[in-house]
Amino acid sequence: MAAAAATRRNPPQPPPPPSPSSLPYNIIPIHNLLADHPSLRYPEVRAATAALRSLGDLRLPPHHSSSSVSDLMDWLGLFFGFQASNVNNQREHLVLHLANSQMRLVPPPEAIDVLDRSVIRRFRKELTRNYVDWCAYLGKKSNVFIRREEDMRRELLYCGLYLLIWGECGNLRFMPECVSYLFHNMAYELNKILEGYIDHETGAAFVPSVCGELGFLERVVKPIYETINKEVAGSRNGTAPHSAWRNYDDLNEYFWSRRCFEKLKWPLDKGSTFFVSSSEGGGEGGEGGGGGRRKRKVGKTGFVEQRSFWNLFRSFDRLWVMLILFLQFAVIVAWDGELPWKALRSRDAQVRVLTVFLTWSGLRFLQALLNAGMQNSLISRETWWLGVRMVLKGVVAAGWAFVFGILYAKIWTQRNHDKKWTHAANQRILTFLEVALVFVVPEILSLVLFIIPWVRNFIEKTNWRVFYLLTWWFQSRSFVGRGLREGLADNLRYTLFWVVVLATKFSFSYFLQIKPLIAPTKALLNLKDVKYEWHQFFGHSNRFAVGLMWLPVILIYFMDLQIWYAIYSSFVGAGVGLFAHLGEIRSIQQLRLRFQFFASAIQFNLMPEEQLPDGRGVRNKFRDAIHRLKLRYGLGRPYTKLESNQVEANKFALIWNEIIMTFREEDIVSDKEVELLELPQNTWNVKVIRWPCVLLCNELLLALSQAKELVDAPDKWLWHKVCKNEYRRCAVMESYDCVKYLLLSIIKKGSEEHSIVTVLFQEIDHSIEIEKFTKTYDMYALPQIHAKVISLLQLLVKPKKDVPKAVNTLQALYEVVLRDFYIEKRNMDQLAEDGLVRRSRSDKGLLFENAIELPDDDNDAFYRQVRRLHTIITSRDSMNNVPRNLEARRRISFFSNSLFMNMPHAPQVEKMMAFSVLTPYYNEDVLFSKEQLRTDNEDGISILFYLQTIYNDEWENFVERMHREGMESEKELWTIKLRDLRLWASYRGQTLSRTVRGMMYYYRALKMLAFLDSASEIDIREGAQELASMGNSARLDAVGGSLRSLSSRSLSRASSSVSMYYKGHEYGTAVMKFTYVVACQIYGSQKAKKDPHADDILYLMKNNEALRVAYVDEVSRARGETDYYSVLVKYDQELDREVEIYRVKLPGPIKLGEGKPENQNHAIIFTRGDALQTIDMNQDSYFEEALKMRNLLEEFKHNYGVRKPSILGVREHIFTGSVSSLAWFMSAQETSFVTLGQRVLANPLKVRMHYGHPDVFNRFWFVTRGGISKASRVINISEDIFAGFNCTLRGGNVTHHEYIQVGKGRDVGLNQISMFEAKVASGNGEQILSRDVYRLGHRLDFFRMLSFFYTTVGFYFNTMMVVLTVYAFLWGRLYLCLSGLEASIEGGNSSNNKALAAILNQQFIIQLGLFTALPMIVENSLEHGFLNAIWDFITMQLQLSSIFYTFSLGTKTHYFGRTILHGGAKYRATGRGFVVQHKSFAENYRLYARSHFIKAIELGLILTVYAGYSPVDKGTFVYIALTITSWFLVVSWIMAPFVFNPSGFDWLKTVDDFDDFMNWIWFRGGVFTKSDQSWEAWWQEEQDHFRTTGLWGKILEVILDLRFFFFQYGVVYQLGISAGSKSILVYLLSWIYVVVALGIFVLLSYARDRYAAKVHIYYRLVQFLIIVLIILAIVVLLEFTSMKFVDLFTSLLAFVPTGWGLISIALVLKPFLQSTVLWKAVAALARLYDIMFGVIVMVPVALLAWMPGFQSMQTRILFNDAFSRGLRIFQILTNKKS
Repeated sequence: MAAAAATRRNPPQPPPPPSPSSLPYNIIPIHNLLADHPSLRYPEVRAATAALRSLGDLRLPPHHSSSSVSDLMDWLGLFFGFQASNVNNQREHLVLHLANSQMRLVPPPEAIDVLDRSVIRRFRKELTRNYVDWCAYLGKKSNVFIRREEDMRRELLYCGLYLLIWGECGNLRFMPECVSYLFHNMAYELNKILEGYIDHETGAAFVPSVCGELGFLERVVKPIYETINKEVAGSRNGTAPHSAWRNYDDLNEYFWSRRCFEKLKWPLDKGSTFFVSSSEGGGEGGEGGGGGRRKRKVGKTGFVEQRSFWNLFRSFDRLWVMLILFLQFAVIVAWDGELPWKALRSRDAQVRVLTVFLTWSGLRFLQALLNAGMQNSLISRETWWLGVRMVLKGVVAAGWAFVFGILYAKIWTQRNHDKKWTHAANQRILTFLEVALVFVVPEILSLVLFIIPWVRNFIEKTNWRVFYLLTWWFQSRSFVGRGLREGLADNLRYTLFWVVVLATKFSFSYFLQIKPLIAPTKALLNLKDVKYEWHQFFGHSNRFAVGLMWLPVILIYFMDLQIWYAIYSSFVGAGVGLFAHLGEIRSIQQLRLRFQFFASAIQFNLMPEEQLPDGRGVRNKFRDAIHRLKLRYGLGRPYTKLESNQVEANKFALIWNEIIMTFREEDIVSDKEVELLELPQNTWNVKVIRWPCVLLCNELLLALSQAKELVDAPDKWLWHKVCKNEYRRCAVMESYDCVKYLLLSIIKKGSEEHSIVTVLFQEIDHSIEIEKFTKTYDMYALPQIHAKVISLLQLLVKPKKDVPKAVNTLQALYEVVLRDFYIEKRNMDQLAEDGLVRRSRSDKGLLFENAIELPDDDNDAFYRQVRRLHTIITSRDSMNNVPRNLEARRRISFFSNSLFMNMPHAPQVEKMMAFSVLTPYYNEDVLFSKEQLRTDNEDGISILFYLQTIYNDEWENFVERMHREGMESEKELWTIKLRDLRLWASYRGQTLSRTVRGMMYYYRALKMLAFLDSASEIDIREGAQELASMGNSARLDAVGGSLRSLSSRSLSRASSSVSMYYKGHEYGTAVMKFTYVVACQIYGSQKAKKDPHADDILYLMKNNEALRVAYVDEVSRARGETDYYSVLVKYDQELDREVEIYRVKLPGPIKLGEGKPENQNHAIIFTRGDALQTIDMNQDSYFEEALKMRNLLEEFKHNYGVRKPSILGVREHIFTGSVSSLAWFMSAQETSFVTLGQRVLANPLKVRMHYGHPDVFNRFWFVTRGGISKASRVINISEDIFAGFNCTLRGGNVTHHEYIQVGKGRDVGLNQISMFEAKVASGNGEQILSRDVYRLGHRLDFFRMLSFFYTTVGFYFNTMMVVLTVYAFLWGRLYLCLSGLEASIEGGNSSNNKALAAILNQQFIIQLGLFTALPMIVENSLEHGFLNAIWDFITMQLQLSSIFYTFSLGTKTHYFGRTILHGGAKYRATGRGFVVQHKSFAENYRLYARSHFIKAIELGLILTVYAGYSPVDKGTFVYIALTITSWFLVVSWIMAPFVFNPSGFDWLKTVDDFDDFMNWIWFRGGVFTKSDQSWEAWWQEEQDHFRTTGLWGKILEVILDLRFFFFQYGVVYQLGISAGSKSILVYLLSWIYVVVALGIFVLLSYARDRYAAKVHIYYRLVQFLIIVLIILAIVVLLEFTSMKFVDLFTSLLAFVPTGWGLISIALVLKPFLQSTVLWKAVAALARLYDIMFGVIVMVPVALLAWMPGFQSMQTRILFNDAFSRGLRIFQILTNKKS
């Protein structure tokens, strides 16, 4: 590497021009236009290079000669101090882009080798559009000005300058307006140079303020980078509150106000407050003022992220206002028990309804208070007007509330004074309504603007002062989030959707939630003489009980919109999918019916038409629609023009066969299946299309039986019958032509036999021609002839050819024809005359004896045709199971279905948009190593054995392929064929090699399409014949051998059947249109350490020429400093080694924020093209999908609504679903989201964001607006979705397309899935705090805001509400039962149970996973049929999917809630291995104790206490009905980790697990002990989130922990010892027990520490004394008080929760307690509690493990899908390897 670097810096000095090999280049050798490189044959490339080289009369940079300035990029680089490597990188970037744009021009320019002005102008506008908007927003004049229309050089200079700034500013790329600021100032200086400006002070020519070597990096980028770095350091690795430090967004938004020009200046003023970090700074404010020693700082800009649940209300206040006001309205109306329209007739009810205005104004006041409370740190001297606005808003809101209160009170005063509704009272109502009208004016205005969206967009986007003043009151001014309204048609669609959803929700809520609770509420309020069971503090009122009864109802009321959204969106999604023609071809059977239109569909969609200038006219669209209709429903006969001599048929055959060949390379079909599926090239003079054998099977036999039935029918009739089925017609004609060709080719030419056979066929042909076939020949003889032909073919198919038998068979066939076939019998003379027998009878020997000459065995083409003919003639089955591999069937059906869907026309490859793919990679598996494949895990299973078992058919195909490539025994797989074996296994895991293979299909597809675009009829026909003559095995070998040999005709390495006859330019076209960059962040250090990963990455580069690897190189310098570089390398095929192409110095380490976006950001400068597809490390693509990429990229040109797309969403296929039932549940859930969910979000709701990859970005749109993800520490932990937020806020448009798919892997084990869900839930918790969500919540119109809420953070919030409902319901029940209220109510009525039933039903439905199940069923029925979907759903239920979904509910709730409350979100590496090994109990306990087990135990305890003391329990059925859902939740949360754990109920493993758990609990580690070794380390780690929480978080936590003391309060009054007393003293005295228990515990631990080791007898004595004392105390109590023996056990229910409550509070107060003696006691007590919890969880597991038969049942549940595919999982799990 060092050598390469040295070459880069000090190139040798050969005579110019340098030889092309001396300078490494990336894609095209621009430095040497004479090089022999296929892309240089394009005049467009030369045109772009020439335009850059036209320096003209530009003055030279100081101290440089003209020889050092070869073009405009060099000129800019030397003037402004850019790095040479950056200049080279951006030069190629610019040339490639301009050349590609020029290629796309329609019509093409007249002068083809001169750069067209429109190309460069369009590109300059695209690059600077965000900059120009920014200037307009700040009221600054743009520094880009083109005086004359024709000044092209200036345009190029602006483009070059922007790209050079962007290419070198490192982490600043996340701050687009900061980049705009730099460009603004540097463009100003560029203008000065171009205008020939003279410096007045020195009189010399103007020189930019930043120049010299590394000038830009050191003097511009580094200071700003250092500021970010200091801020990040101040964030204490993301644990400091977000409000205490500035993230990327804060620093970027500093440039949204004009103060950046006043304070930062140019060149950058290092003394500016901007550079003072939050941790250094003191007070807020500007430069001025005596701040003493404390430095002034800027502080947060634009938004302050405060950790609080109130963010949900702040960001989505309109939603909560609607829900709260309707609830109030519904309660008022329902109170009288009438129907709403009747109730509202009474004036009293009407006036009561007016109180909604009081609530509304109150909510506005709350919003104003929250704004002031959370955002006050934005106010500084520079932003004082923000403070004014906050105060004014608060005052006005309070004023409204006050006014409404007074007016409302006056109405009732008047009414009570007059004793009825008089005119005066009505006047007061009118006054109230008039004021209310003024109050709602803003809402009416926004409604009007909603109906006419373009007016609103105009107002927001126009930078007129008058509009600022109008909108200032409602929204703070912001550069993003302006003009987000959609067009009227879209508006109508999503409005209609939400109106229906809201109408359903509100009617349901009114009639089934609110109204039924009114009667029990009144009953409870009127309940007198309640016999309380405890000391009641406020005995006169039951309001608290009423509140508890309403609480679960209100919680469900707030969340059930989510359910209605799920239901309606499922059906709308299905409708949209139906209209998009999804799922029309679901199986191979349906494909067979449509295969003949399939060829035309490929022609129509994948082959470019002639590009007409008016290609988008209405007429063309109409013509397209008609054509698609014909294709879809087979109207007309589009395939008739494909008869075998046509070019189309050959093109179709090439594409189809290439797809089947890639299937073979991937080992998902066998050699035999390839022969059955491929379309053979036309050789044996066949007159029809030769459809795949699969389609022709059985057709010939059916035709024969038809001929027998219609024996007397005329020719026309019989042929008409046969032709009704296209395949049958083809089968008959092909069989006849082939038999004829075969017989004539195996009989020696020139022999008498040859002429006899020729005459025979001439007669048959003639009779067919004159339509006398059935009159001349006897149809009954056909079966005999058929049988004889079969026996001849069987002889030919055998490896050993038996010629004498063949002679006999031919003779027999000849006999049958002469004797039985002709209806008119002829004698020998006639036959001789007609030439059907030998002329001279005297010839010795039998007929055919010496006339047969079989081709050699190595003539594979011939025997391949014979095998095909044999298959067509003999096959009787319908071959519905070809191919047998499920993945192959799915891919073929998806691909064929997608071709009948609507997609844009494909342009020619030369005219398509160029694109790149970017994959961030850190340290995951590249290829599985030999050790990984062989090593057995603890259950004795190796990865290879596992894969062989799960993919057994693919393993057989692989071995077959290896044998064909020369392997002799399977032992060679571990030696000669080891690389193939490693690849085979890696392609079935989630490895980098799988992703690279998938992405390189784009390159392969582009080369093939480029060939087909330009190939003439002759090329294709010649190629077809060459291929046919080459034959199959040679061709398959060519595929295998291509990796070994380098084809001389093209540099193609994944050589394939088509590549045999590429002309060479295909390679040039493909490299210009496609680049694949893998950002292997630590590749440099991997190479230095000789890590095997580095060798594997090098292998991938060597075998994929379009692959580039970008990494960060760390170079140590003197004085311990380190330099960081972004480096791009490729594998040079000529030099046969890795070469370094670019090395751009960075301002410092890249990882200031989240790792993945930073990794993407450093490599994005090496991507090329107009589009960028982001692909993750766990993804895959397919060759047949890659063929549609150029169609997809055309979508960027079409309007969707009022805008063109900025992100094209792509459908994913989850390929990990077959591993286990758990993986299946996960993939089913994911699949419904990535298909149906996103389909609805894009259309009609218009709120699809970017959810991870494989979306395709409009590259230049995003690089000028902050990149393809956000990277601020912690807040952007879900980095991907922020790209979607950013896109929407900046006026982009996200669409979703389902005619193309990309594979994606998901986590497969429960622990991996839970970690993944924890990561996503924490990410959503952080999103709620973010400015993006706040702005979207306020800037989107009401209905899009609803869609946005319920599909992002709202989904997680509502999931949490479900769990809270269970808590609220159970605690409420416990209160009612322990207080004695329930008994009193039971005495009165039982209607409140009926009311609660409605809520419980709803909560249970959700628990069973309606959120996920309904979309799943609907999407499944759309794509695979209704019955299949229902069957899948039932199977899932039998495999306990409900337990999994309920468990996952708990995961989401725990992590989402905890993140909002305390923070602590972090990236969790889930590891994507295969999960077949057993997870130990201790590991499960560590993962789930806090999130699931303890919560489940708490709920179980409530249910137990309730069962013990509730009067309801007298009727068991009522108890079961009320609590079954809660018990299900408890069981799911405790049992799921064991149900879905391989060998989870194995008795021996359970025993070992328990020992392991106890060892872990008692192990006392040292300083460096990890959490999986010792309980103490784990316990400390579990409290991490208290380090990041604020004061409010701690207070809330303590309040929540107080609930554990309630058990004691409720239960002590039920004990016998309380003797029925209701005094408060009973409760206070019960604390003596707690204190005594704690005292004994402390005493024992003290004694153990003091005596246990040295004087053991003392320790035993202390124990003995304590036991004696306890027994004495119990005896005394039993004897002298009314205590019963059972109280001993009952009291545990009271005191155990109290202890846990004390521990929980102690943890919050850890900073105060840690230094005291108490902390040790807390830790010891906590350890005891964890042992107790562990035992409680272990008991049911051990019980089930002990019961026989349970383990085998669990294995069947866990691995069922794999079972049905022949997985011998028992052998796997018990290692009985065959």
